Amino acid sequence: MTTETPRFRLGFLTHVQGRGNDLARTYRNAQELFVVADELGFDVGWVAQHHVSLGGGGLSSPWTFLAHAAARTSRIRLGTAITIPPLEDPVRLAEDVSAVDTLSGGRVEIGVGSGSSSLEYAAFGKDVARKRELTSENLGVLRQALANEEVGAPGFRIQPPADDFTDRIWQGVFSEEGSTYTAAGGSNLLLNRAAYGFDAPTDEVQRPWADAFLAAWDQPRRPRIGLSRFVFPAKDRRTALQQIGDDVHRAALRMADSGAFPKGLDANEALRRFHSFYGAPDEIVAELRQEKVLPVATDLITQFNPAVPDHDAAVRALELIATEVAPALGWKPARDPEPDPAGV
Repeated sequence: MTTETPRFRLGFLTHVQGRGNDLARTYRNAQELFVVADELGFDVGWVAQHHVSLGGGGLSSPWTFLAHAAARTSRIRLGTAITIPPLEDPVRLAEDVSAVDTLSGGRVEIGVGSGSSSLEYAAFGKDVARKRELTSENLGVLRQALANEEVGAPGFRIQPPADDFTDRIWQGVFSEEGSTYTAAGGSNLLLNRAAYGFDAPTDEVQRPWADAFLAAWDQPRRPRIGLSRFVFPAKDRRTALQQIGDDVHRAALRMADSGAFPKGLDANEALRRFHSFYGAPDEIVAELRQEKVLPVATDLITQFNPAVPDHDAAVRALELIATEVAPALGWKPARDPEPDPAGV
């Protein structure tokens, strides 16, 4: 008997944020989202690395977090979108990645990027002006280490030995040039939920990036594109806005201070700039069917950031994504294999 392959894998991304100063609860709630997503059949759970607090948290040590998530889940894959190689020793990073992959039964995906915080670079004694160069250098070493090649010194290879990571390394990009560079290096492509510095809708900006990646791809394996999108379903649009509206507006105003968005944005424009899909599931489905990058994506990565909905609302949103939104777009949930009655 044959089984159909989903048109895309379904993921969710958490930046591990909460409200108030109870960071232990924030971390516990984020872990619980992985458990819920595993039970719902999500294909991949992703976390983002932030050394500087986002307000209400932020995850500085993603591989420690994912090791714990691996112990609490059975099937869902575990990834970073992103880890920041310039702020890591690439050999030590490879050891952490391989250890979590071994503990989880080969469920790891690693996404990398150069990050954006000059304060983070300063804290680690790195030159932010060289972030792209440092990202390329350290990613090269990371690749060698995960291919079980000698790194650091003659005769040294990482422990535990890594499984095949050929198709499990992703790069986040913010330009067409970056997409082409990513394809040339053989990494999968990660596209952010918003395109900063552009007035046009995010999907109109990013579709040429995806096309450039596909045109430049020359590897024997299938090219993979991970599309991150803000997706927050609720009972209706009003209920969704009560959970996300103020947070998204405040985040847009902060982005305006850094020059990523224009100043003086109202709440509606803030939601547009973050390319937000929110409201009742059928409304979100109708809007996602018009999304210009989704038809070429292999992975849809849903997230609530920059909103910080309460935990119950976040769990309910994951349930609606997995049971109503994604299935209407052609996705089917993955399930654990049925036990073999013969016991072999």
